[in-house]
Amino acid sequence: MSTGMKRKVGVIVCGMMGLFMMASTGMASGSGSEYATGLITVDGHMVPDIGPLPTAVPMPATNLNYAAKVTLGKQLYFDGRLSKNNAISCAFCHNPVTGFADSKQTSVGVIGERGGRQAPTVYNTAFNPFQFWDGRAGSLEEQAIGPIHNPIEMAETHENVVKKLGKIKGYREQFQAALGTGVNIQGIGEAIAAYERTIISTNSAFDKFVLGDQQAMGEDAQRGMAVFKGKGRCILCHNNSNFTDNQFHNTGVPQVGPLKEDLGRYNVTLRESDKGAFKTPTLRSITETAPYMHDGAFNTLEEVVGFYDQGGNANPNLDTRIKPLGLSAQEKTDIIAFLKALTGEPIPFEFPKLPE
Repeated sequence: MSTGMKRKVGVIVCGMMGLFMMASTGMASGSGSEYATGLITVDGHMVPDIGPLPTAVPMPATNLNYAAKVTLGKQLYFDGRLSKNNAISCAFCHNPVTGFADSKQTSVGVIGERGGRQAPTVYNTAFNPFQFWDGRAGSLEEQAIGPIHNPIEMAETHENVVKKLGKIKGYREQFQAALGTGVNIQGIGEAIAAYERTIISTNSAFDKFVLGDQQAMGEDAQRGMAVFKGKGRCILCHNNSNFTDNQFHNTGVPQVGPLKEDLGRYNVTLRESDKGAFKTPTLRSITETAPYMHDGAFNTLEEVVGFYDQGGNANPNLDTRIKPLGLSAQEKTDIIAFLKALTGEPIPFEFPKLPE
């Protein structure tokens, strides 16, 4: 791992289930002690409270992180040769300069065609049991290789990518050293996923505040946290240490962009109740990742808060937890101050030298 990408994140080697159980209880280490979020009740719903991230980053036992693999994954993440035109890399749509997301409403692929969804941030995807807005991938490894053969995104085939990278001496040597194999699609996915598990948003003003630094958040952000957990009802979906319940909800987001209709989670489950439902995104470092929602419908946090204050847009599958809030102008301003306090510490970054 390059010096710039070293993180203050401890790694515990154990099974995925145990680590996700740890994440679900909101446990984190701080100065040798543990912080447990516990449960709170909001409008009759019992949900996990918000709190600091666990210091243990979830990873499968079949793909443990180590420096050589992360270095390889970082190179692959920034290498446009994974695409048909050798120009579209993972970083093209998940740019570290824009919060490892895309500042465009929807991303543009190899032939200049726009995708139908906003590229979500890579921040803290290690803590997500499902990937993509509709949750169609069950691991980062699966997600990492999906865009390669997507005709709108990278428009390449897995077979061609393996052949292409296999002709590059530097990659052949690194795959052998890091994975003990030649270039193969499984190794590409594992290495990129290993790198993505180092992209963690944490140690925000909020984290410092709840761990005892009472000066870390201003009074407006503290008021905003109270509204977030109470009248604003935000915590019903944006809960636990990563500010997401990792579930899928129809919140009535207006459909914009190139798609006339996006059925979301329904395309995966074929359940009528999942029509228009999308994954709850993390709110950590949310100020860096505009525009917002699955289709980039809103450009500012003010628009997002205003949308939820009005109770979303009515539709047959609107989540029952979405309702008008009646927030005052001050309460809206305070919520946004709190959201700004969720910005994690900067991740020093150096562009990797790619093998030739």
